[in-house]
Amino acid sequence: MIFSPCVSSYETHYDMKKQPIDIRKIKVAVLAGGVGSEREVSLASGANIAKALHDEGLGVIESDIAPDNLTILDDDGIDAFFLALHGQFGEDGSLQDILEKRGKVFTGSGSKASRLAFDKVASKKCFREAGVIVADEIVLNGSSTLANVEEQLARLGNRFVVKPIRQGSSVGISILEGVGRAAQAAIDCFRQYGDCLVESYIPGREFTVGILNGVALPVLEIRSRSPFYDYQAKYLADTTEYLFDTLDNAALIKRMQDDAVRCYHSLGCRHQSRVDMIVNSAGVPYILEINTLPGFTSHSLLPMAAAKAGMPIGKLCVEILRSAVQDHSTKGSRG
Repeated sequence: MIFSPCVSSYETHYDMKKQPIDIRKIKVAVLAGGVGSEREVSLASGANIAKALHDEGLGVIESDIAPDNLTILDDDGIDAFFLALHGQFGEDGSLQDILEKRGKVFTGSGSKASRLAFDKVASKKCFREAGVIVADEIVLNGSSTLANVEEQLARLGNRFVVKPIRQGSSVGISILEGVGRAAQAAIDCFRQYGDCLVESYIPGREFTVGILNGVALPVLEIRSRSPFYDYQAKYLADTTEYLFDTLDNAALIKRMQDDAVRCYHSLGCRHQSRVDMIVNSAGVPYILEINTLPGFTSHSLLPMAAAKAGMPIGKLCVEILRSAVQDHSTKGSRG
């Protein structure tokens, strides 16, 4: 299903298919914090989600969770867990696997889809099989040397994106001109993160498509003052522009939404996701990645897209939670 400009809101397009659930009788724990470079962003997302759910009349507590602090999961008074973690442990399938084994209700994709999405190489493979376009790449391994990386990169062009395979929020990403510089950056990336992917740089306009329960939300364009939409631009800068209705090509918009939904389904995602892409000068969308637990900070894109579709943050959080409860009751907790 694709969000249609002819429909006045997401709710009228989708909620008619839902079974009624009195979500306000549910006690929710918002899980945030975690470990790694995205911890502070996660805490901000968690605080915003907790406030939104509280404002909707739900009983909510916030919990700063980590691999060595899972106490909140032993609280039998909690009916459902709303995941607000980003990066390692929270978005890579680790926490999802723990929750599944304990039979807990939780929001977001299950452990399998989360692992696939967090791995940029594995997810690109799925995207290609789903028929969407992605940039050409090379993948470093333990035997990679500067010389053979340079040899491989020479076939891809002269401008590259170097990135860790398993990090989020643009952590560790750099854009470089020249085979030699990119090869050295790739070797350094591998040494720092233990993995590395180098892609051909695709010049163009950057967009994102939020997805809610398999429905594509309005296309949002990101215009950053940075060379690309990096951590600074995502969470700290006030100069980044987030714009709707910047495309007048209905066929292109539909293709971008279609491609985003294909990516979502190719990994087996559920509830909410966000698909980032570049549209080149020829109007071809290249998929960059999928985020299975998009942020809920003041700079975050999924809440912006939902609001554009007529669903403010409180309603968005309630809908995600309702979907998690219904999925658990009808299909079990395995994802």
